[in-house]
Amino acid sequence: MRVLVVGAGAVGGYFGGRLLEKGVDVTFLVRERRKKQLQERGLVIHSVHGDAVLSPKLLVTGEQAEPFDVVIFSNKAYHLPEAIRDAKPYVGEATMILPLLNGMAHMDMLWKEFGKDNVLGGLCFIETTLNENGEIVQTSVSHDVRFGEWSGERTERVLALEQLFSGCKARFRLSEHIEIDMWNKYLFIATMSGVTTLFRAPIGPIRSGEYGQEIVGGLLREIAAVMQAHGAPLTEEMVDQQLAQLNKIEAAMKSSMQRDMEKGQLIEADHLQGYLLSLAKQYEIETPLLKVVYHNLEIYKKRA
Repeated sequence: MRVLVVGAGAVGGYFGGRLLEKGVDVTFLVRERRKKQLQERGLVIHSVHGDAVLSPKLLVTGEQAEPFDVVIFSNKAYHLPEAIRDAKPYVGEATMILPLLNGMAHMDMLWKEFGKDNVLGGLCFIETTLNENGEIVQTSVSHDVRFGEWSGERTERVLALEQLFSGCKARFRLSEHIEIDMWNKYLFIATMSGVTTLFRAPIGPIRSGEYGQEIVGGLLREIAAVMQAHGAPLTEEMVDQQLAQLNKIEAAMKSSMQRDMEKGQLIEADHLQGYLLSLAKQYEIETPLLKVVYHNLEIYKKRA
């Protein structure tokens, strides 16, 4: 199987690199600047799970190549339209599309562009970034990918994908309930990124303050109510589990959106909290805390 990873950033570069390290036929679709950097330095991974220096196959938009068996999208949501445009020439009728983006709004766009049958569900759990030299720095115990058919079926193609991914230095897991997994993660990161960006602090001081539990729990339940109204397969037990997880994670933990704000970078506010607010309006659900979170993010976007 031939795999195309769209971009070679912190997420795609890491997971694509781990597959390449195993011996999978991986190509990275990159810009000219990133191509030059990778040709000069290699794809460098610094990780708690082991370092690697790799020499990847590279493709620049517009260059000729046969359709790939799998195309992995791991870019930020605000880059998705151009990523789709760049990848389209390399997608055939049987190409599997595997998105590792946060949230859910991207699924409609991918279904529209590639057809619902071609798009798998997917998500990842990882803390990783690029340093000033374009090297991947991965620091979390988690370096996990989940993928699966939207229907939950163990089809021949996802079983083949499971076999392809097995044995590399990252955890790729086939899920029979990927839609539930994706909504669950969305609930967690929308809440986590919401409160940490609002208070410009890691989760510990936020949840331990006098009003911390009321604010964190209130935002989480507002978001869950919107998701449930939209038909997301979330139970009250799952909501309680997510709140327990937010109270259990390391006190110094920051969200990736908060780290992006600290660097003055673009953020996924529209894709995450903004999308939820549009659903809240559609279903006439009051979300006062979510509005405060999004208003804060909008102010940042205008200043950045």
